[in-house]
Amino acid sequence: MARSRAPAVTRPELAGLAERVSTWQLQHGRHDLPWQGTRDPYRIWLSEIMLQQTQAATVIPWYQRFLRRFPDLATLASASLDEVLTLWAGLGYYARARHLHQCAQIVYTRYAGRFPQTAAELARLPGIGPSTAAAIAALSHGERTPILDGNVRRVFMRLEALDADPAAASTLRALWALAQRIIEAAPASLDMTAYTQGLMDLGATVCTRHRPDCARCPLAGDCLAHRQGLQNALPRPRKRRDRPLRQSTVLILQHEDHVLLTRRPARGIWGGLWSLPEFADAPALQDYCLHHAQAGQPARALATFEHDFTHFRLQIHPWYQPVEGRRPGPAAEQAWVSLPALARHGLPAPIARLLAGLQAGAGACALPSAGPARQ
Repeated sequence: MARSRAPAVTRPELAGLAERVSTWQLQHGRHDLPWQGTRDPYRIWLSEIMLQQTQAATVIPWYQRFLRRFPDLATLASASLDEVLTLWAGLGYYARARHLHQCAQIVYTRYAGRFPQTAAELARLPGIGPSTAAAIAALSHGERTPILDGNVRRVFMRLEALDADPAAASTLRALWALAQRIIEAAPASLDMTAYTQGLMDLGATVCTRHRPDCARCPLAGDCLAHRQGLQNALPRPRKRRDRPLRQSTVLILQHEDHVLLTRRPARGIWGGLWSLPEFADAPALQDYCLHHAQAGQPARALATFEHDFTHFRLQIHPWYQPVEGRRPGPAAEQAWVSLPALARHGLPAPIARLLAGLQAGAGACALPSAGPARQ
């Protein structure tokens, strides 16, 4: 395979690239996404944070629910983290939700509720990286600043037939330089909103990871990968590492119509969400039930299941234990929550699914058993 040097705007045809992307977007790009058609930095920021590592089709219902509950920055800044995490539950990458809440409070108090207008200032706020900051600044204020999210990175790597690790620091420096030079070569009249959105639209709908639709691409004539027949080979997929299998043993402790929830640590998986009490293994769980749960019968092992994360798989071993008599007081960062109130607590998606039978009023009989508990 022919290897390309670091990208640079040395090819004359790239001088008009930004205008071609802008024109294409206005005619053929996406125009029906719920966060389009606005210059409101709050709505643009919210959508850009949600779109980090998540596809637009997935984001839309979460975005709409968020706006119904938090229609403006002041409402979000004054809300509790619990409220934010509850609405975020199921969207994943929960650090985004914590940073979202923190960022809203900083903008409300430090900037009098007005987002900074430049990418450089925006990038200093929690959860806003360079590309996200540039997208917000370009879409809300028309700042002439380049973006380089994952989709745009793929467009530029194919444009220059760059056979390199997309995540390598040297690759990213070269791509940022290319992105900057393309804007510098564009006329002052460039529609930055259409250009920025156009790059994102190209990467999401045309220059896709698999089977790019070069016939629809306004840059096909300029694309070195297309000229060399390498559009399906570039960028080179990163070598997949084997994802380790981790174990988690959790307990559904139920007293009448209440279950015991524990708040997860801020760092780590499901950071800040409410979940079930977790134990090192089944013997530790059973010992807890024996000494603290006022159990009238042995704990029952439920069916084990797996949940996938980006870098590992989690095997979850749930147990069920009813509590008789008075329920024990919760420890720090714990709470007894009624079944109807579970919906008001941010629960990880697999834990929410596990508790669905209880929420439906079916009780423990709706929970699939793994057989008799080991003693």
